[in-house]
Amino acid sequence: MPSPSHLSTVLDKLANDGAFRAELAHNPVAALAGLGITLNPAAVPAVRSLPSGERIAADLAALKDKLESAAAMVPFRLSGTA
Repeated sequence: MPSPSHLSTVLDKLANDGAFRAELAHNPVAALAGLGITLNPAAVPAVRSLPSGERIAADLAALKDKLESAAAMVPFRLSGTA
């Protein structure tokens, strides 16, 4: 099963690596296998489209901001004070 590290790598490559994006669109099984992710060919849709690299980069940045904000609150949650 893919790990959070795999997901981060895939999203980063989708945002920044045009060759990876092209390979993923053309042959998703091979593109993901190159990252150590096994994908069942039967699970691949016949028609595929990807959001723009810019859209993925923006979404990834927003997600990282949310995670960093949540991480900053951990000490307060652990102490029992909000």
